[in-house]
Amino acid sequence: MRQRPLCIALLFMLAAMVSPARSEEPYRGAHFKRMTLVVADLERSLGIYRDILGFDLDGISESSEESYSYPVFRIDPAAKIRFATLSAGAEQVRTLALTEVTGIVLPKPGTPLMSAAVIRVNDLAATMARIEKLGLATTAPKTAGVAGEFSFVEQSFVDFDGHLVVLYQILESATD
Repeated sequence: MRQRPLCIALLFMLAAMVSPARSEEPYRGAHFKRMTLVVADLERSLGIYRDILGFDLDGISESSEESYSYPVFRIDPAAKIRFATLSAGAEQVRTLALTEVTGIVLPKPGTPLMSAAVIRVNDLAATMARIEKLGLATTAPKTAGVAGEFSFVEQSFVDFDGHLVVLYQILESATD
């Protein structure tokens, strides 16, 4: 019988930790599924996105000659394609894909760079130290914030295939 008051107290504590249900309408706009990066060397790219940034590799597949990637990315049919999908935990499944194209020379993006992947990391300094060891172009870190909400530090790099990646780390939160 002594366990019953303890169980009730635990239930109240758990209920207090759960955020209240939102009364707003569910979002009815577009759903962002994934960003796909065309790369020349899948293993080299996995060294960044999986091994340094920490994405989970879901799998690697060979594309057939009828793959939709050929016309969408305007890839010469003589090239070979294989791709990897990566997840950022159970909540962000297959949010990044790396499409390796071999058999042709891939062009490097020009300037200005036209797109960026923006990714939160837990330890920006340590992550950027590993990126810099690869000899990739980086920017200096910059600290910024949203007044009354949080501050963050951000820094970017350009991967081996010319894709701009902006990393950031939240430094503090005023709304916890």
